[in-house]
Amino acid sequence: MESVEYKCPNCSADLKFNPETQKLDCEYCLSSFTVDEIKKICASAEASIPQEAVQVKEDFVNHTHLYRCKSCGAEIMADDQQTALFCYYCHNPVILAGKMGGEYKPDKVIGFKLTKENAVSCFQKWVGKRWFVPKDFKSQQQLEKLTGLYVPFWVADCSVNADYRAIGKKVRSWTSGNYSYTETKEFRIIRQGNLVTKGIPADGETKIDDLLMEAIEPFDYKEAHDFSMSYLSGFYADKYDVDKAAVFPRIRARSTQACNSLINSTISGYSSVVPSVNQYNIMSTDWSYMMLPVWFMSYRYKDNIYEFAINGQTGKLAGTPPLAKGKLALFCGAIGLAVMAVCTLIGGALL
Repeated sequence: MESVEYKCPNCSADLKFNPETQKLDCEYCLSSFTVDEIKKICASAEASIPQEAVQVKEDFVNHTHLYRCKSCGAEIMADDQQTALFCYYCHNPVILAGKMGGEYKPDKVIGFKLTKENAVSCFQKWVGKRWFVPKDFKSQQQLEKLTGLYVPFWVADCSVNADYRAIGKKVRSWTSGNYSYTETKEFRIIRQGNLVTKGIPADGETKIDDLLMEAIEPFDYKEAHDFSMSYLSGFYADKYDVDKAAVFPRIRARSTQACNSLINSTISGYSSVVPSVNQYNIMSTDWSYMMLPVWFMSYRYKDNIYEFAINGQTGKLAGTPPLAKGKLALFCGAIGLAVMAVCTLIGGALL
């Protein structure tokens, strides 16, 4: 007798039947579906993989190497033409660790638009406004560490079932003669239906701060192309170490927030709105594994690592500069002395 296995339409993990809820639950991304919902989703899924896709994956395996940094553990993807590599996190040499697996082949890639000269100019303008950074943070040696890096991203299109119900109140007050009147009207607000959130990204690299990557969004997916190793020529690329199931909670939170904002934008004209039901269930997720361009720099200062990133497509930048407390103390001391000198002059003039 053959057994039937159902996969989660959001993260591809196995679904298990929950006797208490009579639903199929995913213990990885915490999604939940009725049996009928899963049957419909599975019936509409593609039954086979095109032979061309299999060939492209085999070519990727044959011509891609994985390098590993012994110092910090970073894993770097490169084509079979690159031999001299260094780690862009700790700047130590990396060693060849073997071939890349076919499951790591990206679906899409957005090529770099900013040259290194463009990125350096962006960094110099940004750091020029920071007075209290260490001197070597602006040095030529530090600028040379700015690295063109393709960061692995999971990009998700989510089909969401929305159920929003609330009570909206309209309050009107007026005065007539010696009397004040208040009229309160209550209205049922119902928003139910299927929504789709497209292109929600989540980086698949643990060594790069998630908030830093979110800060340099958005990327323009219209410029995404089918992945080719030729895009990596002259640049670095990370191998993802966070899978779909692990990033799905971030995807779900951002998708839910987008749906909630959309529904709230349709509700206006009320004095107050009190929701009674506010549920967003992601019914299915279409995933793309993309390589997105980032100019990346790391800087070690007093046992702390500071990261700086520039969107390699749009030029949007983000980062947290290190604070040289000695410079700050000298500046505050100089301000204090100046204030004392002014007070002394004023005091002398008043005598």
